[in-house]
Amino acid sequence: MPRPSLLKAHVKHYNSNLMKILKQIKYEPARVVGGYTDRILRIDLGKSDIHVQELSPDFKHKYIGGRGYALKLIWDGTTRETRYDSPDNILVMASGPLGNEPGFPGTGKFIVGTISPLTDTFIDSNVGGHFGPLLKLAGFDALAVSGISQKDVVVLVDGDARTISIAAASVYDEDTDEGALSFGQQLLQDANGGELSDAMAAVTAGIGAHNSRFGIVNSLFFDRRRKRIRSKQAGRGGTGTVMRAKGLRGIVVRSSLPRANGNNAVDKEGVRREGSKLKEVVSKCDSQQLNLGAWGTTGLSEFMDKLHIFPINNYQYGQSPESKNLFAQVFLERYFSKKIPDGCYYGCNLACSKGAENVELTRGPRKGTKVNIDGPEYETVGAVSCMGIFDPQFVMEYNWYCDEYGLDTISTGVTIGFFMECFQRGFLTADDVGYELTFGNIEAADRLLHEIARGKGFGKVAGQGVARGKKWMAQRYASRNGASEEAALAEISKFGMEVKGLEFSMYISKESLAQQGGYGFALKGPQHDEAWLIFIDQVHKELPTLEHKANALKWFPLIRTWFNATGLCKLPWIDVRNPEAAKTAEPVKNLPTLAYYVGYFNATTGSNKKLEDLLDDSERLYVLQKLINLRQGKGTRPHDQIPLRAMGPAYLNEYQFRAEYYDNWLKEQLGDGKLPGSPEERHKLLLEKRAEAYQQLCDIVYEKKGFLSNAIPKRETVEKFGLMDEQADQLLKKFGM
Repeated sequence: MPRPSLLKAHVKHYNSNLMKILKQIKYEPARVVGGYTDRILRIDLGKSDIHVQELSPDFKHKYIGGRGYALKLIWDGTTRETRYDSPDNILVMASGPLGNEPGFPGTGKFIVGTISPLTDTFIDSNVGGHFGPLLKLAGFDALAVSGISQKDVVVLVDGDARTISIAAASVYDEDTDEGALSFGQQLLQDANGGELSDAMAAVTAGIGAHNSRFGIVNSLFFDRRRKRIRSKQAGRGGTGTVMRAKGLRGIVVRSSLPRANGNNAVDKEGVRREGSKLKEVVSKCDSQQLNLGAWGTTGLSEFMDKLHIFPINNYQYGQSPESKNLFAQVFLERYFSKKIPDGCYYGCNLACSKGAENVELTRGPRKGTKVNIDGPEYETVGAVSCMGIFDPQFVMEYNWYCDEYGLDTISTGVTIGFFMECFQRGFLTADDVGYELTFGNIEAADRLLHEIARGKGFGKVAGQGVARGKKWMAQRYASRNGASEEAALAEISKFGMEVKGLEFSMYISKESLAQQGGYGFALKGPQHDEAWLIFIDQVHKELPTLEHKANALKWFPLIRTWFNATGLCKLPWIDVRNPEAAKTAEPVKNLPTLAYYVGYFNATTGSNKKLEDLLDDSERLYVLQKLINLRQGKGTRPHDQIPLRAMGPAYLNEYQFRAEYYDNWLKEQLGDGKLPGSPEERHKLLLEKRAEAYQQLCDIVYEKKGFLSNAIPKRETVEKFGLMDEQADQLLKKFGM
């Protein structure tokens, strides 16, 4: 019996125009073959136009999927003048050929890509849930939204009813507490006659996305085991802000087609075989390593604190006696549901996505309400420590409110931490903020969180992020004190933790040159998904020389880009080391496990590729993203420079906190030379040496990537990957090439 259409009657919570159809087309869903449908759904909200684009057979071979599809669409469809709120900006949601396979762990991923409100260049954020797999089953490899609607709308893609619709959404009332999670759940019910179903999924963006530059896209799905809606987040770079700028409140997708063998793999037995191998490694090894299946990523908190990597007080200190309050065992005992297996998608036995039921909120506009919370992940825990707060209850509430409002927990925490340090160092006053914004002040942090979401008070400033906050702070301080704005900005920039406009993710890189490069060279800005090297460099000491570090900074972003292009989660590879890796020349790459992924790709698509071929495919996407950065004004060497605090202790108090370590490091650099006598002199020399090392790393890495010393790709590098179209040619000529 066919399922009901998505366009069921509204319920009382919403305006009677909620499901009023503005535009609808009938379509025939394309069959998935070898992981692809060879179709993109194009929607122009400004024109209320819906178009099904057929792709040429070679498109998928050149751009793979996921991040690759988003890059190509944005390279072709936007210009240097495109900003996040331009009508020609494109919001792309795309999985990849390997997404949607319960027989292989971690295949529920898709990316959201666009021109970022924070960086003004390409951003993509990797997110789990069921939306990507269901979009593919409904007949599309990607969804690309352009234009700006004059009224709030929702998009409904119904693979069962074979309709695609643009419908009017309710007018969002800023005086209510309704947000992205509440709206998403109601939308899914409205679209299905009041019932919830795992054949449906949605993406939404809340009021915080509307009022800040770091809004998220929530990926919502019905969890049959928990019997409730769960959420994952495309958190970085303001993708939700773009969604709201387009007047798009939500997207719902439906398909009743079975997930098992949903990719119609060319070699189904090969898929089963490779999936079984990976599941066996995960089952045997995870509990002996990071234990993500039990603790989720909160298990990283204890490791980070022990190794001076926990980003306390805006990355000033990597360790605190209070950190134990945020360790995994606390969340496991007090919050996580232990009896229900977790995970982002069917078939993943790593199951590291944790959740909590019936947590009572003690702060904010929903105080006294019991809510279900998905998370926290380590990054959210780290964001709270960045504000100098070590209260697990606050972590849970901060997690929930950020999801409900549609705010990135990372950018929100880093931005609040930045302004707290401005307050600490005398750049900011209580008169500027309206209250005392000090580290560890839960009431102040909580108040500012809600102000950011509502676009009220000091939240109007903080909601712009660190890069714009630095300029605002320098101008205000200079005008108030008769100081030089340039000098004020230089001082504030020492601890303004952003690169290219994106806030740092939650790892202190002071003691890991490789991770400094991982942040600085990351094309989207300092997000660890491009090059998370801190464990293998700082902890395991597996990158001892500049050459080792540079090689890692070439290789790891390529394999990670491939994961984002194919619809896969990286954790079963990077966080569960295969015992066989120890027998290889480079254990850090975990090549035995990567062999399973290569086999899975070939079995699904019918290819006959080696790992080196996949890396070449990925490098094409990497170079294309670099070209977009150049076009948008963020692609040269100055844009790869990191704040002083990312290289070492920006201030004497940080140096003194780890003086023994830093002095030993200096001794290694100086050889037989004596250390300067005073702490101030040693601190100054330390920073000079760290800056020299970073510039040396830049030179080596650029050469390995096929770039000039100014970080611009050589013509032969662009030509090697077939990317020298007219736009690329003119762009390189502009830079004298």
